[in-house]
Amino acid sequence: MPRRAGCGSVGTMRILVLGGTVFLSRAVAEAAVARGHDVTCAARGVSGTVPDGATLVRWDRSEAVPAELVEAQFDAVVDVSRIPSHVRSAVAAFPDAHWTFVSTVNVYADTATVGGTPATLPLLDPIETDEDPSSRPDVYGAMKVACENLVRSGTASAFVIRPGLIVGPGDPSGRFTYWPARFAQAAEDGLPVLVPEPVDGPVQLVDVRDLAAWIVTAAERGTTGDFDAVCQPVPRSELLAQVADAAGADPELVAVAPEVLAAHEVAQWSGPRSIPFWAGELVDAGFMTHDVTSSLQAGLKIRPFAETTRDTLVWLGATPDATVTGLTRGEEQEVLAAVQG
Repeated sequence: MPRRAGCGSVGTMRILVLGGTVFLSRAVAEAAVARGHDVTCAARGVSGTVPDGATLVRWDRSEAVPAELVEAQFDAVVDVSRIPSHVRSAVAAFPDAHWTFVSTVNVYADTATVGGTPATLPLLDPIETDEDPSSRPDVYGAMKVACENLVRSGTASAFVIRPGLIVGPGDPSGRFTYWPARFAQAAEDGLPVLVPEPVDGPVQLVDVRDLAAWIVTAAERGTTGDFDAVCQPVPRSELLAQVADAAGADPELVAVAPEVLAAHEVAQWSGPRSIPFWAGELVDAGFMTHDVTSSLQAGLKIRPFAETTRDTLVWLGATPDATVTGLTRGEEQEVLAAVQG
C-alpha cells in the first residue's frame, strides 16, 4: 500500500513523474507540488524545465534506471510513455507504488459503438515494439495496449486512464488552440468563421489541468481501474459557442460540407491547411461519444471550456512561438469566398 505520512488527511506522498517537463506530465508535477507532495521528475531534461518545487533526476529511458531512483521509495508513479520497453523497466523498478498510466482512447478496436465504456469496448491486440510511434501512427494504440498490460500485471495497484484530445495552456499540438485563436481574430477583423458540418457533431476533450488534478487525486485515494479521460459528449456548436463567448467574438459561422472542404484541399484533424479537432469521416460515430459516467464518479472534474479558452488565449499571448495548427486566416477566407460564390 502507498506510504502516507505528514500533514492533512492524506499526508505528503513521494510521487515520481516519469517526464515532468512537457504539457501533461509537467501539469501533473505542478499539481502534485501545489498539494504539498514530494515530487521527483525523471526526464532527460532537454524538452523543458520541471515546475518549481519538483526535483529533476536525469534519465534517458532507453538506458538503465538511475541508482538514485532505484534506491528511493515512491508512493506513486505517473507514466505517459508509449514505448513498452520503457514501461517494462520502470514497472520492474517501482512495482510496489500506486501507478497511473496515461493511455489513449486509440486503444479501442471498436470506434463505432455510441456510448462505449472501458467495460464494453474491445481493445486492439497489443504490439510490443520499440519503434517510434510518431513514425508508425498505425501501431500507436496497440503499443499503448501493451504498455497498459505491463502496468496492470506488474504493479501493486494500477490506475489506467485513456484521454482523447488534451487541451489548454501549453498544448504542443495546437489543435484546440486553433479555435480560441481563430475567434480572437474574428473579434478583431469582423470576418466570418468556417465551421465543418455537421455543426452539432459530438466532440470530447479534457483540459490538461483537470486531467492532472484527477491523476493526483487518484494517487492520494489509491484509485484503481480503467477509465476514459474526457468530458461527456458535447455538440461542436455548443463547444464553439463557449469558445467564441470567451474570446469576445460573435462572428457569422459558415458551415461547409466535408466533401466541399475536401474539394478545396482542406484536411481534417491537424496539420497545415486543416480544420483542427474535426474528425469527419476519419473515424466512426463512436470515437467521440464515450460514456464517462464512471470517470466522473471516480473524481474527474471538467471545467467550463470558456475558462479553458480564456487561459489558452493568455498563454498564446505570452508564448508567440506556440504551435497553432490548421488553416491560416487568409486560407480560411479564400475557401469561404470560393464556396459562397
